[in-house]
Amino acid sequence: MSDRFAGKVALVTGGAGGIGGAVATALAGQGAKVAVADLDLDAATALAESIGGLPVALDVGDADSVAAAVASTTDELGPIDVLVHTAGIVGGGGPLNGLPVEVFDAVTRVNFRGTFLITQAVANAMIAAGTRGAMVHISSAGAFSPTPGLGHYEATKAGMNALIRSAALELAEHGIRVNAVAPGPVDTPMTNFSAAPPEALAFWTERIPLGRIATPADLVPQVLLFASEDTRHITGTVLAVDGGQLLKG
Repeated sequence: MSDRFAGKVALVTGGAGGIGGAVATALAGQGAKVAVADLDLDAATALAESIGGLPVALDVGDADSVAAAVASTTDELGPIDVLVHTAGIVGGGGPLNGLPVEVFDAVTRVNFRGTFLITQAVANAMIAAGTRGAMVHISSAGAFSPTPGLGHYEATKAGMNALIRSAALELAEHGIRVNAVAPGPVDTPMTNFSAAPPEALAFWTERIPLGRIATPADLVPQVLLFASEDTRHITGTVLAVDGGQLLKG
C-alpha cells in the first residue's frame, strides 16, 4: 500500500458514485482519511465502512448542507487537505428549444451552484486552517465540444471550468491549487453505458479515437496526481481524459 496521502484528509463529493467511489477507495488505499460525501447517505455509509472512511450527508446545491458537510469532515477527521468534487447530474436530455426549464434548473443547481458552494466552503476552511490544499473537480470534455441534446449539462461544465480558473487565481496566494479532469463519456451507474443498445454505444465510441468508453479507473490516476504534491506547481488546469475525443471536434 502506498502512503502517498498518509495523514491527509480528503473530502470526496459524490463519493458513493462511480467516479467518486473509485477515487475515494484509491485515496484511502494510499493512506488518506476520506470523507465519503453523498446525497445517498446509505450508499456513502456502505462505501465508507468498506474503506475505513467517514460517511457524510451532502446535497451540494444546498448551502447549509455544504457547510455542515465541511464542518463534519473537519470535526471528525481534521482540516481538509484535498477536495475531490465529483458530484453531478445530467438530469435528462433533449434539444434546448424543448428542454423543460425544471431540468435546466436541476442540473444548474447541482453542477454549477454546487461547484461554487463546495469550492467556497472548502477554500474558506483551508484558509482558516492555513492548509496549502488541493481541489480537483470533475468537468467534462463536453464543455469544449457540444453534443446535441446535452447543451444544458455541458453549459454547467463550461461554467465550472470558468469558476475553477478564477478560484485558482484567487486562491494561489494561500497555496491552494484548483484543477479539473474533463472526461468524455464514462461508464458509471449514472450513465450505464454497459447496458446501452449497440447503436447508442456506437454513437459514442465512434467519436473516441481510442475506441472505447472510459471507466472510473481511467480517471483515478489523473485525479490523484492533481491531488498530490507531484503537481504542486500546477493550478487552473482542465485536463481532458477523453480517449482523444476532442481531437475530432
